[in-house]
Amino acid sequence: MGFFDFLKGNDINTEIASLEEGTVLLDVREADEFGAGHIPGAVNAPLSALSQFHFPWAKDTPIRVYCLAGTRSRRAVSFLQSQGFTNVKNIGGVTSYKGRLEK
Repeated sequence: MGFFDFLKGNDINTEIASLEEGTVLLDVREADEFGAGHIPGAVNAPLSALSQFHFPWAKDTPIRVYCLAGTRSRRAVSFLQSQGFTNVKNIGGVTSYKGRLEK
């Protein structure tokens, strides 16, 4: 691990490939973006309405958050942590995802 490796961020492809059963994959892009193509199995909760979203999961449920490029997902992770969620992680942006998208 190099000195500047922390600047690289997370690789969405590696993160998706290693998802454990029971992990929530949360797409925080707007509904139209989600509808245009999302990672299979993802749940849509737009960042713009995240404070009104009903979270049916336990506070320790693994939640992996993504958006288009990683900025909104970073903000969403901060919000979720402020709401008591303890196992949330920003996995970056769908623009780097190499897998099939669902519509």
